[in-house]
Amino acid sequence: MPEITFILAGLDCVDCANQIEAVVKKLPGVEKVSVSLASGQMAVQSPAELHEQFNVERLMREVRNLGYSIRPLEAGKRITVFVEGLDCSDEVESIDKKLHGLRGILEHKANLVQQAVEIVYEPGAVEPQDIVRAIAETGLKASMERPKQKLGAWWKERKNVLLLVCGILILAGFVFSWAGAAEVLSIGSFVAAVLVGGYYPARMGLAGVRTLRVNIYTLNMVAVVGAMVIRLWEEAAVLIFVYSLGSVLESYAVGRVRGSLQGLMGMAPQGATVKRHGGEEIYLPVSEIKIGDVAIVKPGEKVPIDGVVVAGFSTVDQSPVTGESIPVPRGQGDDVFAGTINQKGYLEVRVNKLHTDTTLAKIITYVEKAELKKSSYQRFADRFGQIYTPSAFGLAVLTATIAPLFFGQPFAPWFYRALVVLAVSCSCGLALSVPVATVSAVSNAARKGILVKGGASLEAASRARAVVFDKTGTLTIGKPAVTDVVPLKMEEERLLATAAAIETRSEHVLGEAITRKTREEGIQIPHIQEFESMPGVGVRARVNGQLCWVSSGRALSETMVLGERGKLEMARLEREGKTIVIIGCDNEVLGLVGIADRVRPESASTVKALKALGIRKTVMLTGDDFGIARAIAAEVGVDDYRARLLPDDKVTEVKKLRDELGSVVMVGDGVNDAPALAEADVGIAMGAAGTDVAIETADLALMSDNLARIPEILSLSRRTVANIKQNVLASLLINEGSMLIVIANGLRLLK
Repeated sequence: MPEITFILAGLDCVDCANQIEAVVKKLPGVEKVSVSLASGQMAVQSPAELHEQFNVERLMREVRNLGYSIRPLEAGKRITVFVEGLDCSDEVESIDKKLHGLRGILEHKANLVQQAVEIVYEPGAVEPQDIVRAIAETGLKASMERPKQKLGAWWKERKNVLLLVCGILILAGFVFSWAGAAEVLSIGSFVAAVLVGGYYPARMGLAGVRTLRVNIYTLNMVAVVGAMVIRLWEEAAVLIFVYSLGSVLESYAVGRVRGSLQGLMGMAPQGATVKRHGGEEIYLPVSEIKIGDVAIVKPGEKVPIDGVVVAGFSTVDQSPVTGESIPVPRGQGDDVFAGTINQKGYLEVRVNKLHTDTTLAKIITYVEKAELKKSSYQRFADRFGQIYTPSAFGLAVLTATIAPLFFGQPFAPWFYRALVVLAVSCSCGLALSVPVATVSAVSNAARKGILVKGGASLEAASRARAVVFDKTGTLTIGKPAVTDVVPLKMEEERLLATAAAIETRSEHVLGEAITRKTREEGIQIPHIQEFESMPGVGVRARVNGQLCWVSSGRALSETMVLGERGKLEMARLEREGKTIVIIGCDNEVLGLVGIADRVRPESASTVKALKALGIRKTVMLTGDDFGIARAIAAEVGVDDYRARLLPDDKVTEVKKLRDELGSVVMVGDGVNDAPALAEADVGIAMGAAGTDVAIETADLALMSDNLARIPEILSLSRRTVANIKQNVLASLLINEGSMLIVIANGLRLLK
């Protein structure tokens, strides 16, 4: 018995699995269905005698209606078909209907902004050339190869030229009419204008007729032909010009968005010089570069692919990926990303990702697919578009027939009003209002180093009422640093040198902070002898002949004399939430060092900016103790904090905040905060440029560690949603309002 396996997302309970099984089992052609909660897969069996009734797309639609994502396990092959001139949702619907009736199509999804259709098909049942031919039958030009970006002046575009000629002919027709020339000249000019300007609309309108589906182009052509039948030559010509002008402007708007996407794609280098065994240097396309290869990046060149610097030193402009405005130093052991620009130095980079898996490639992929993750506004526009065009055509028919048939009105004026109804209905404005705004915003954010996973993420971010921050690595840098040096019986420089000398043999993170601080200060570190670790207490060694020690706790301070000043300083450091390191020699305490995770410079200003945006509550979550949490929270200015939390506790806190305030944004590092990021309405990952987990987990990702981008993206999300609302409202008011005015005005004649 033939079996198809599907991958389900969002499946998290037994009842969910049972619900899906119950719905799918009722579908025609389904003999048996089994949903596995553990694997997130569904196996559907269809016997040979019922296989003709089995419809994969209907099955997936029914499951999606239940609120789950579904896709076939790669039982078929996946291809992308590029469609030239795909600018309107009516054209998308024509393609959807055509492919829906094509046997062997397992899944398909059209992308208006990409001008492409992603298709999963069953080899043998259908082949790529059959798919391309089917799409071409809708009147659109389809190809397996991405069309080259057309560059050049506007007059090199055929659609623009035809529009210009159409306008000139209309102007000529009016001039002939006003000048009293022979009527045949003016009528001929108007008819010629219709023939020239109507080329593209007629092609798509006829395709709608052939597929038995009324589209916007069909409405337009019916209105134009009707006007010519009743000898309204100038009206027919002006109508075709206005509609063609709208079509050109819509293409321009979508083209601007595509241009932004092409700009992102243009950041990706096409090849690189690679050093192979024996020192040979060869130039290879990025598609042929393998993990482990060493790429050579000369001054001024783009880094070709993600990797780690193994030789050389330079500064790298990472703004194309991370949005950082200042070039960063990069030397041995540092990560670099494809598309970033090497400044003046020479670098050798060991490749650690294939060209399809680079950070830049993922950014481009998410921007390309931004339209597919639809917001509620996009879903509304899609649903509206499915009923709008047939309804408008039906309304025109009723307008033309009701008054003459039932109220004795003359046919000609009502037929004219029906044509007006068709004329004002011909617009793709509503369909384009959402994807153009969404992809424009996503592209804008990508240029600033903010990765947005589609319109749904933007819409969710616009509703944010609370923002929750992880502490370590988010509000703070995530690397302990020396904040205070308190000399008691030894000058500061010698105190640091003594502590660093002992800690050079230690692998403790606090010791690394002291050693790093000493080297930054340019202090020479003396040699040591007789190093010894004291578990639970600290470390000690002989420095310049003296037995000295470093303790990170109070164990030694309780038996040593700190003195009044020492006690006061220790109490102060504890109040400030800092870890205290005690340094001494023999039986004498010589000084204290305070160590803390430093707060990011922009943390406080970010929290302040969020409050200015109207965020009702900011909260910090941390696994640290209350003293450290209290000090950091006070420094950055968050409204509240929670301490000593495990990952599950952070999830609980996010749920509580949602119940209290509504939509919650969680900001974390994308690894240990993954559960909370997933639970929040919007998860924002920090420093995603180097973390695959961050990109996969979060809804939004900051490619650099710049918290200041968070208020920017929340503000952008609000502007985007406002823009979409304006577009949708304007489209509805213009279309519906125009039709209602026309009809209401005509109905006055019934009195």
